[in-house]
Parts: sequence; C-alpha cells; structure tokens
Amino acid sequence: MAMAVGGPKGGPVSEPNIVPLIDVLLVLIIIFMVITPRTPTGLQTLIPQPPPPDAKPQPPDDRTVVVQVMDGGKLMINQDQSNWNDLGPRLADIFKGRADKIAFVKGDDDIEFAQVARAIDIMRGSGIDHVGLITAKIAAGQ
Repeated sequence: MAMAVGGPKGGPVSEPNIVPLIDVLLVLIIIFMVITPRTPTGLQTLIPQPPPPDAKPQPPDDRTVVVQVMDGGKLMINQDQSNWNDLGPRLADIFKGRADKIAFVKGDDDIEFAQVARAIDIMRGSGIDHVGLITAKIAAGQ
C-alpha cells in the first residue's frame, strides 16, 4: 500500500492504491470471458423425413404450408401464386389461427440461396416458429 506524506499545508495526505482494484477487475473480466458460451447458433430448421419404402402413400396434409421459391423471383404458397411483398401478410393470415406454426421452404435448383434465405427471413418475421427445408431428394422421396 502506497501513501504520500506531506502536502502544501504540511498535513498527511493519503492516496489510495488502485493496483489491487485493477487486479480484481482483470480477474473478473477473465472469468466472464470463460463462462460466456461460444457455440454459434443459426436458424432452426426442420427437414421432413422421407417415408419408409414399404409405407403406403398418404394424401398430402392440407395443413402443410410449403413456400416455393422459383426462378425469376416467383413465389408459390402451396399452389397459389404470390409475390415478395404479399408473402409476409399472407403467411400471417394463414397462421393466425393455428397452434402449430411450422412451414417449409422449397427452392428451385437454379436460384441463389440468398432468395431462399430471404423467404425464410420473411417467414420468421410473419410469426412462423419453425421453418423446414425441402430438398430435391426429399421431394423425390429418397
């Protein structure tokens, strides 16, 4: 502990030693850096699993919502045409009365993934909790 004695009027003047305080703060910073999670998180997605080979074909579920991103910036919600401006409000209308908020995205082979990511972003913004991806192999039943 350091202390300066004397001063302009001749009385003792004490100056606090801040070195132990800095040491404690550095230890706390190191502790907080170690305990913070470092696992990166991405988008939560669901991928539908293909049926077993010996299973009977089932009729499509009318509650399943598939947003298809096609070449040229066209969109389809199940079998209905849509556009980028109407995608969010239409999905919000579809899912406003549903308890399960699960939808799927299917992209054509010739489009960039940025368009699929844009569709996922709009879907998440319209209140859909889980967004699954449909790939070409899953669509073919493999």
